[in-house]
Amino acid sequence: MVRPMFARLFARFRVVTLRRVSQISFLALFAFLLLMTEFRGAVGSGSELRMQWPVRLFFELDPLVALSNALATHALYRGLLWSLLILLPVMFFGRFFCGWICPMGTLHHFFGSLKSEKKRGKQGIDANRYKLWQRTKYVILIAVLAAAVCGTGLVGWLDPFSLLVRSMGLSILPATNYASNATLNALQHSGVSVLQATGTGLHAVLSVTILNFKQPHFRQGVYLGLILLVLLAANLRVTRFWCRALCPLGALLGVASRWSVLGLHKDSATCDRCNRCLLHCQGGDDPIGGVPWHKAECLMCMNCVGACPHQSLEFRFFRKETEVAGPNLPRRKMITGLVTGIAAVPLLRANTALGKSRNERLIRPPGALEETDFLSRCIRCGECMKVCPNNSLQPALTEAGLEGVWTPVLTPRIGYCEPSCVLCSEVCPTGAIWKLTPQEKGWVVGVGQGDAKAVRLGTAFYDRGRCLPWAMATDCIVCEEWCPVSPKAIYLQEVEIVDADGNKKVLKQPHVDPSRCVGCGACEYACPLQEHPAVYVTSIGESRSADSQILLTRRKGKAQS
Repeated sequence: MVRPMFARLFARFRVVTLRRVSQISFLALFAFLLLMTEFRGAVGSGSELRMQWPVRLFFELDPLVALSNALATHALYRGLLWSLLILLPVMFFGRFFCGWICPMGTLHHFFGSLKSEKKRGKQGIDANRYKLWQRTKYVILIAVLAAAVCGTGLVGWLDPFSLLVRSMGLSILPATNYASNATLNALQHSGVSVLQATGTGLHAVLSVTILNFKQPHFRQGVYLGLILLVLLAANLRVTRFWCRALCPLGALLGVASRWSVLGLHKDSATCDRCNRCLLHCQGGDDPIGGVPWHKAECLMCMNCVGACPHQSLEFRFFRKETEVAGPNLPRRKMITGLVTGIAAVPLLRANTALGKSRNERLIRPPGALEETDFLSRCIRCGECMKVCPNNSLQPALTEAGLEGVWTPVLTPRIGYCEPSCVLCSEVCPTGAIWKLTPQEKGWVVGVGQGDAKAVRLGTAFYDRGRCLPWAMATDCIVCEEWCPVSPKAIYLQEVEIVDADGNKKVLKQPHVDPSRCVGCGACEYACPLQEHPAVYVTSIGESRSADSQILLTRRKGKAQS
């Protein structure tokens, strides 16, 4: 009698151990792919930049991204069909993805397991009971899907993978990289031979593994990092608050789990109401006896089964006990979510200037779709920004209006678009940035450069009141030297001027040929007047939008637009 009991206990603890191994493995895979979302080779106009790892893997396994993308575009972008590998098993085995695979869920599981004053004794038991506020995530799910139907990708603000990559890739990792380099440099310059050797050795190892090729920095990085830290800190009060209350992917999987054939069996005859199962519950699904089990909230973590000292809990196929199978969302809540999602689109777009009144500095990455289509697909994941070798892509704040917050914007003052680079199009999981080759981009030397079919991000303009050769009679040809187009879009004209002392002087003054300029931003990046460059790039002339084609060309003596 004793031996079978120990055998059952061993089997239950073994399942919990397997779940932990699965969580750690997928979290490590996620971290590895995030670190590999960076080009570490030499950047040059003659080299072709390519990704070596499937860094879009977790987004392709995200059924929420696939569903919102399909609703917004009436099509399914390449790779997103793989999300069925997650959605179909959920319909039979419940929300195993949240408890066994999701890296965002694993982080919250870890922090939710930490003890705090707010989760001790009765407070801890009460906090882990099912709460009506757990329905909020279903309202959010309905809202983001309704917004997707209306043509906007707001799901990216709360999709767990988008949130995690955006916060980690644009804030936490750059901060960690800076702190690591500062520490290693301090060791290397400490004057103590042992510390110097340690710093040199660690730097040699880390530089080829986790440290960035060069230190990146992103606007709004502090706020993006704080969002994740606040969500993690919320676990000190309510276990897995994000998963239980806010996660729209968890809500979608909860809805799909209503058809699952695997369920929790409660043996009321052996249960003594010790509440140990409730103390270890991660999903707030009420595994205790005497109350219905909320299947849609269970994360399949198996903690309740492993914690029960009397083997009163067991997961069985085709169980018949009374339960709350679905989210049990009142009609009023459903209407609230639907109205919120539909109303959000015109409210956000009312503050988004399009066409001729659009922000001139709204420069999108090469391969980006027309603005309306771009906003319907972009999930603000930050992958394109993380992978950009020149750190030129930054999260938008006001450039694209409220609807475009955190979408990628080329910022030439920080970095320029490398001629042979199409990495942003490779890592984009939804097709907001359409996949290109360097030849299709048309900036590669000798392959279509200057061709009318080349991708154009915008056009450079000069502020002659600040340009050194124009305003101060000072020699400067930096912008012309940096221009990567062949033949160059910036050309120089020699002029003879009279300086302040009455002496004649020959200067080379720069001009832009708009038919050759692709808007890469190299001239603005290199301009010596860093606080306010004399040459700047705007989106005028970009190839993705007909509204921006205002340049006039002269052909055979006639002006044509």
